[in-house]
Amino acid sequence: MASLVGWWGREEDYGGVEFWTSPERTGWLMKQGEYIKTWRRRWFVLKSGRLFWFKEAVVTRASRPRGVIPVSTCLTVKGAEDVLNKPFAFEISTSSDTMYFIADSEKEKEEWINSIGRSIVQHSRSVTDSEVVDYSSKRDDP
Repeated sequence: MASLVGWWGREEDYGGVEFWTSPERTGWLMKQGEYIKTWRRRWFVLKSGRLFWFKEAVVTRASRPRGVIPVSTCLTVKGAEDVLNKPFAFEISTSSDTMYFIADSEKEKEEWINSIGRSIVQHSRSVTDSEVVDYSSKRDDP
């Protein structure tokens, strides 16, 4: 999981995001540990194109995330019950890694997938304005 880890916890990687105020979504999820593959309950905060996680649900300016995923590196977010054989499971994939999560209910799983999916679209770097081709101006048809 090299693209998702290795730089967690450095303040400069938070991108100036004030994760302690007005998040887009928050809630408890189970997440597998990076090295020891046990499931741990973590408080997740989605804000400004970053998914942060903490040990505690009380998040303040002084809180330090246990990890952060920039959603611009994410390609897909989808259900993963069949992969993990666990209910309410979903996955987030980048070009090189996949992380798995377990929500507390089907409703919460769907809400997280929708929220993260919207954030991926909003923060995707795959198409910038300069790369958009206006096909209507390139037609040679009479």
